[in-house]
Amino acid sequence: MLTTSLLDSARSLAPDIVALRRAIHAEPELGLHCPMTMAKVRDALADLPLQWREGSSTTGAVATLTGGKADANSPRVLLRGDMDALPMDEKTGLDFASTIPGRMHACGHDTHTAMLVGAARLLADIQAELTGTVDFMFQPGEEGHHGARFMLDDGLIDPLPDAAFALHIMPNAAHGVLAGRAGPLMAAADQFTITVKGQGGHASMPHDCADPVPAAAAIIGAIQAMVTRRFKATNAVVVTVTQIHAGTAHNVIPDEVTLGGTMRTLSADHRDKLHGLIAQTASQTAAAYGVSATCEIEFGFPVTNCDARAVALGQRVAREIGGADGWRDLPDPIMGAEDFSYILEKVPGAMFFLGVAPQGEDWTQCCAIHSPRMHVDETALPQGAAMLAGCALEYFDNGFS
Repeated sequence: MLTTSLLDSARSLAPDIVALRRAIHAEPELGLHCPMTMAKVRDALADLPLQWREGSSTTGAVATLTGGKADANSPRVLLRGDMDALPMDEKTGLDFASTIPGRMHACGHDTHTAMLVGAARLLADIQAELTGTVDFMFQPGEEGHHGARFMLDDGLIDPLPDAAFALHIMPNAAHGVLAGRAGPLMAAADQFTITVKGQGGHASMPHDCADPVPAAAAIIGAIQAMVTRRFKATNAVVVTVTQIHAGTAHNVIPDEVTLGGTMRTLSADHRDKLHGLIAQTASQTAAAYGVSATCEIEFGFPVTNCDARAVALGQRVAREIGGADGWRDLPDPIMGAEDFSYILEKVPGAMFFLGVAPQGEDWTQCCAIHSPRMHVDETALPQGAAMLAGCALEYFDNGFS
């Protein structure tokens, strides 16, 4: 079934894909509840023979398309698109820019949703020939809200599929090129808060106090040394202190200092080890300064691990759709995080990146995701829709061969 006609069919849907993307972009929603976005999706797919399931924890939904040649033993594939935006002001100047202050689709989830709708239409057009079942997962709450985990907990991904695929656009990557890698694609991301407690007093008499400020400064340095000396450099660990809160006046030593930041790891073993070491490092360093420190950790997304067989499948599809130059192997993981990882913990599959820099321009100079000026060359979106649909078709035809 995989021929260049799949991309031709997707390109015929380009006006609808772009229109939906722009409508979603203009009305961005945050977190686990994106009712306006979900309504747009339902309207766009209202004429298709889909079975819908919704949960109680989010406004996400799964639409199922059963192939005309499928039976109880046929393969099942999940395709996912996320829907939520970021809490930031848009500065693109686009005609369809966000109409809601403080919200912007700066991570491309509007395009992910529109491409998934396009893939649903492509597959519905050949439903009679399909030899398997497709679950289209429209997911809110990816931006730190664990939307995929909530949808799993709500039973919306039941039964579990045999394979799962997702796309993420990259505005600073070559136009129309798909990329991926086997193994860790993106990192686990957790947050830490270290509270250093001492005894405050007059800044002119620090000897009468237990000053937590120099202890906090020492903890920051000790954390960086701990990372470089306790973890193998070829399996990346990143700890970044991003917040320091202390004090009320120039002549007052505070009772406590709070440090906050992020931890990124590429394996479950390193994740567990880092959690213990950062607490130990903070506590022991503080003790050397005559104060105390405690560490609280908030779990984020796990590592996004891509199955090598699923990546090989995606490579075949990308090259059949886009030619020999339609695929690029990513040499290294990206230390950002992605909650499609919750799906990939349970199901073999992969996430791929789609370059959407303007065709012919120097993509290295384009704004990255999460920029208030991020732009997308929408002519690449049909290629994403074809890629998603193609992954399902290839799995139906050949599995993870």
